[in-house]
Amino acid sequence: MNLTSEPIRITRGEGGEVEVEGPYDEFAARILARAGFMTFPTLRGQWVRLPFDLGRAWENEHASWAADMLTAARYHVDLDPDLRPGPPDGSTPPTTRRTKAAMTAQPAPPGSARRPRR
Repeated sequence: MNLTSEPIRITRGEGGEVEVEGPYDEFAARILARAGFMTFPTLRGQWVRLPFDLGRAWENEHASWAADMLTAARYHVDLDPDLRPGPPDGSTPPTTRRTKAAMTAQPAPPGSARRPRR
């Protein structure tokens, strides 16, 4: 677990790639891999990023998912606000489904009373 006060930062880099910066341990690396991040060795350590060219919506969804999982594991996470996913189609949020109890609790319209069976 990350015991430092410095957060794990998930940002969009200068080239448009979504990458991870800051201290992380093996467990955090596994969480990031589960969310789709890939790790590459560099001269200064590791470069952790999402695959290129899968679209901003996909990147935002996976970056947000990684941040949620890391936060649930009690890591300090700083997610770039540009990476938060928006509504699926940019319109109003979906309507909630009525439950079966709510649907059956509706009174019958006037004049539609049933006759008893004989």
